[in-house]
Amino acid sequence: MASTSLENIEDKEQEDPIRCIFFVEFHHIAGPKITCQVPDNYISKDIFDNVSVYIIPKAQLQRSTITITLKDYKILGFPVKIDDKKYARNAFYFNLCFVCDANARTVHYEPVVKKMSDFLMALEIENCFLSATDDKTRLAEMLAQVMQDLNLHKMCTLTEGTMTSHLKVVRLAPEPKPVLDHQVPIFLEDRDTFQNDQWDLTTQQVLPYIDGFNHVARIAAEADVENNLVKSCVQNLVYYGVVTLIPIFQYSNVYAVTPKLRKLPDDVKLQERCIAYASKLARQPAHFRDIYRMYSSMTYGVSMKDLCQRLNPQNLRINERRLVQFGLIEGLIRRVYNYPVLLPGASCSEEAKNNPIYKYFTGTYSLDEICCSTGQSAAQIEDIIERDPNVLMIWK
Repeated sequence: MASTSLENIEDKEQEDPIRCIFFVEFHHIAGPKITCQVPDNYISKDIFDNVSVYIIPKAQLQRSTITITLKDYKILGFPVKIDDKKYARNAFYFNLCFVCDANARTVHYEPVVKKMSDFLMALEIENCFLSATDDKTRLAEMLAQVMQDLNLHKMCTLTEGTMTSHLKVVRLAPEPKPVLDHQVPIFLEDRDTFQNDQWDLTTQQVLPYIDGFNHVARIAAEADVENNLVKSCVQNLVYYGVVTLIPIFQYSNVYAVTPKLRKLPDDVKLQERCIAYASKLARQPAHFRDIYRMYSSMTYGVSMKDLCQRLNPQNLRINERRLVQFGLIEGLIRRVYNYPVLLPGASCSEEAKNNPIYKYFTGTYSLDEICCSTGQSAAQIEDIIERDPNVLMIWK
């Protein structure tokens, strides 16, 4: 799973190269102006004049990451002010800017822009590298090297005199999808492997209720934390790889195997982790053949209740709830969701007219979502569906 995520990140970064790097300084008479850019004239004077007030901003925005999006460009900069009486107006202002396509993701370039700006500031303080002359040949060579190396290798080493700076584009995980009420957060590693105090107070309040079975809405209620705050906390934990999200466990659930189940018989380490995770007792672990038989028996039309009655996992020393958890985390199985649909054109009964739950019978809400939204149990909703011949259940 991690390798797939990393491949997606790498592909995304390949699609978002640096198109241009330019250097702006504030002239005490002419105002902000581009004194060096690679490639030449990529940013025209007209475009620059439209945004120059943001490139060399007011004092309160100095040393802050600034992103400006135009029609075709996204400009990322880190304006710097060096106070010294030797400069006109007693200060030297500059900004090193990266330019990408307007729809590019640039957050992974922010630390690079800041670090390179700090390097140029150190050179300026040390020997007036930026302000001593109008000849920006050496600076242009630096900008060209940085753009080429970062686009090709995601890293670059700059050396000027006795000073060196190592620049590296750190790969960032994509933003996680919004967290939904009916989703269940589960730890990817033992919760004792990290310290609670490294998280904010709200997250610390939520963490004890993350057990792999409580869904987000229930966690919010039990932790007495506002629902949207819990979602934000869980989304943050997903981003940092502490938890992942799985469906609610119920014995009426139906699961189906995925192609990844094929690797379980051949991957010894995965087998060992699966046995340790799904066994009822560590001192008497379940047999792998029994675990594999349970997984391979999961298919459309077979609920967990049916499976447990047929195979009796308790006698096999298998904890069926944890077996499902492990299968979902590793992608060996997937949940088959059920979606109630009111047939179009069907004449509504009095119950249908008066029961607000029918507004969810559109085929776009799963039974899990309906349960969380209405507070009714799956059995109650299924009873309504069974009594109304105009409502069908779609499994997918």
